[in-house]
Amino acid sequence: MKILITGGKGMLGRTLQKVFSDCELVIADLPEADITDAEAFDRFLASAAPDTVIHCAAMTQVDKCESEIDLAFKLNALGSANVASACFRQKIRLIAISTDYVFDGTLDRPYHEFDRPSGGRTIYGQSKFSGEEMIRQLCPDHVICRISWLYGEGGPSFVHAMMALADGSREFLKVVSDQIGNPTSTLAVAGMLRNILMKRSLAGTFHLTCEGEASWYDFAKEIFLLAGKDQKVLPCTTAEFPRPAPRPANSRLEKRMLKLAGLPPMPHWKDALKEFMDNEKF
Repeated sequence: MKILITGGKGMLGRTLQKVFSDCELVIADLPEADITDAEAFDRFLASAAPDTVIHCAAMTQVDKCESEIDLAFKLNALGSANVASACFRQKIRLIAISTDYVFDGTLDRPYHEFDRPSGGRTIYGQSKFSGEEMIRQLCPDHVICRISWLYGEGGPSFVHAMMALADGSREFLKVVSDQIGNPTSTLAVAGMLRNILMKRSLAGTFHLTCEGEASWYDFAKEIFLLAGKDQKVLPCTTAEFPRPAPRPANSRLEKRMLKLAGLPPMPHWKDALKEFMDNEKF
């Protein structure tokens, strides 16, 4: 199988390169390929002629999206439209990566794939939801995979940030305890993407976060426990750390479509984190 990965040099893309090393891979990232240039990307895709495109390229800096709105929509909405339309013209299956930020985070339960997104409260979420809609309209042969609280080899991620802060110079770290989500490893996502790739007839929207839930505070404590670091962590509220882009209080995603499609469950977040911490070099 030949797979083209947009954003292949990013954190998830790097993991995909390792997990799919038995496939023929084409990495479509700057400067090799620009998803915002429709004609250039169409030519690039035609030349590569993959069986499947895994579309990871995006502007993911949530706060930067608030100040660079046009760029966020250019990359996340227009870029996704260009990828989707090129895949449709060339009869190539598209698997696209999206985010929990398409929801506003106010629900009192995990969001499942049949809940209607609003685009959320951030430019990042709105631009990613616009990208999802472009994909649905322009390329019927697609799978959209939403992920959240992602970490992976080399970072950048919350795990890497916590490990860098726990350098012995701080008596304690204050970490937000009123936001809840599913910490998720790139390795777990890549493993499920392999299962999806093998089911050629699958289409639609799937949630690919790890099972179980935690606050950022819980997540930080587990990181330090597994790392064997005696770092004191104190819970705090979101209000104590205001950011340009509001963070969703509820990022939890239910994996209803995986169950309906007969696919195996995602690993529990604590198991996935332990595997990662056992192998990552900080």
